[in-house]
Amino acid sequence: MTRSSPLDAEALYTELLKAVKKRIETWPQPLYLVGITSGGAWLAQRMQHDMGLAGPAGVISSSMHRDDFAQRGLALSAQTVLPFDVNGAHVLLVDDVLYTGRTLRAVINELYDYGRPASVKLAVLVDRGGRELPMAADVCATTVELPGGQTLELDRDESGRMSFVLESKGA
Repeated sequence: MTRSSPLDAEALYTELLKAVKKRIETWPQPLYLVGITSGGAWLAQRMQHDMGLAGPAGVISSSMHRDDFAQRGLALSAQTVLPFDVNGAHVLLVDDVLYTGRTLRAVINELYDYGRPASVKLAVLVDRGGRELPMAADVCATTVELPGGQTLELDRDESGRMSFVLESKGA
């Protein structure tokens, strides 16, 4: 069963943007935004524009480093594009939903394939708990609790408006 989520993705984006703008002043500069495919990439691109930052935001994929690669294979999502030198860079990873931490672990491995950043921060729209690895967001718009059998994903229409889709596994 797939249905729209009661979470307002646009309102949460506004909250996340405010929080990042507030915190960015205390973080080392320059800070490079990198969105985790696909929802995080949409968020990072929009944040890059809304914050008036130069250049495109980076995009990073977890596909090649997932611990369930044998079952999932390569995702059809965008592949990693980092338009800056990762060595010594300060990176803000952006994602839509933080859950077990496994995607984030894979993304950090991918990032280190490109070099050794000086620091890595994380901004997410939704933290849904359920961590299996010791990962935490530096900035989060909201926290929700969902049953383990449900997934929450960011969707975007042709106009760029974002919404959340809630799906029950096995339905």
